[in-house]
Amino acid sequence: MLFILPLQPSNIQVVASLAVQLWPDTSLDEMLSHYQEVLELGEGTCFLAYKEGQPIGFIELSIRNDYVEGADELPVAYIEGLYIDSDYRQKGLGQMLITRAEQWAVQQGFRQLCSDVEMENQLSILFHEKAGFTEAARIVCFVKNLD
Repeated sequence: MLFILPLQPSNIQVVASLAVQLWPDTSLDEMLSHYQEVLELGEGTCFLAYKEGQPIGFIELSIRNDYVEGADELPVAYIEGLYIDSDYRQKGLGQMLITRAEQWAVQQGFRQLCSDVEMENQLSILFHEKAGFTEAARIVCFVKNLD
């Protein structure tokens, strides 16, 4: 049986552990601190997917007030991250989390849900397209060290 729960104090450890899988350059302590802040500020949320009582994925949502490529208005609901354990991918669970994110965004009064993907991540691009997202733009970012 699959169920989805919102972020709450009792599952911060769970979402932080999953987030380290998505963003391996972060530490568990960083993620624990981050999700505690998400709860305290109330300007975003996460939804965790469980199957047979085991956490298998999450979606993190924020409210962005700065520029968002393709957004018609600000602020806008934004997908900061979406992760499904590799054993459970390609089974519709990501779409279930997107649907829950859409419901949250509408409840918050938003008319759009935005996201981004790295250009080389073809699987994520295809997933977003299948989930009903429209590509807004592609960019190449640069950095120059000044030391």
